[in-house]
Amino acid sequence: MKILSTIGLTSEQRLLLEQAAGDAEIVDRRCRSQAEMVEAAEGGCDVYFGFRVPDELMRRAPGLKWVQLLSAGADHILRGLLGERANVAVTTASGIHSTPIAEYTIGSMLAWAHGFHVTMRAQMRHEWKRNSQFMDSVDSMRGKTLGIIGYGSIGRETARIGQALGMTVLALKRNPNDRRDTGWNPPRVGDPDGVIPARWYGPEEREAVLRDSDFISVTLPMTPLTQRFIGAREIAVMRPHTYIVNVGRGEVIDQDALIEALREKRIGGAGLDVFAREPLEADSPLWDLENVILTPHMSGAFKDYNSACCELFAANLRRYRAGQPLHNFVDRALGY
Repeated sequence: MKILSTIGLTSEQRLLLEQAAGDAEIVDRRCRSQAEMVEAAEGGCDVYFGFRVPDELMRRAPGLKWVQLLSAGADHILRGLLGERANVAVTTASGIHSTPIAEYTIGSMLAWAHGFHVTMRAQMRHEWKRNSQFMDSVDSMRGKTLGIIGYGSIGRETARIGQALGMTVLALKRNPNDRRDTGWNPPRVGDPDGVIPARWYGPEEREAVLRDSDFISVTLPMTPLTQRFIGAREIAVMRPHTYIVNVGRGEVIDQDALIEALREKRIGGAGLDVFAREPLEADSPLWDLENVILTPHMSGAFKDYNSACCELFAANLRRYRAGQPLHNFVDRALGY
């Protein structure tokens, strides 16, 4: 078995994979472009470990059997030639982002509740922002309702932290009767048994979640069923003070409808890490809206990212060699 990695392994990461791979050959090269990925795939491989899977790489590796992605989402690679190769197993890195993205989500909500977005702008102007209007706008998250749209590994860790802050959690899931999380997760993270939510909802009940929540976390993957999952009609039922955070995919929210609601102050605010088009256009009104906190699609970043991916890949390599089901296997019909 030949394993191709295009991330540039450290000696520790390589040793971890070698211990899991048995007598398999591991070829590793740090690739910074698609051309370098394609060149690295010369001669083919059985298993591929990387972020992207160019069509030409697929052509160079006709015997490819399994792709382990370093991303939680698979929508970006299933649109290409890999999407047509149904015989190639695809697994994601879902689970490694649980802690950083959940922390980011709660951090954005805390920043909003305590007015950091206002005071940081005031800091840039050397302005002492301590008037009664600002002081009356600051609130606590304790006792508030947190609605989570997409109760996967990230949503479950967000729920755990939210509950610790004294919030009531509502959860929306494709199948709300299937409450266990069977994906890969680090120990003591999230809500694997699904015991935190006070109430569960299905996709057709999304308006109820949005209506009943003070804070909303959107962690949906991008699929044909989730595109514009939250549109103008759904935004219209949200409360005037509600703050919504999107760390899933930009396309799952109607961005134009969201901008209109934010401009007209029909909802409280939004914390956005993902956008309908990326990079976000320089002339987008989102940059200047004072009720928006935005970041450049980096909520899942952390300094030990590749090492965490290697731990998951090593666990999956052991399962692959033993003929066991792989963690985070992508259901192509669902798109995740």
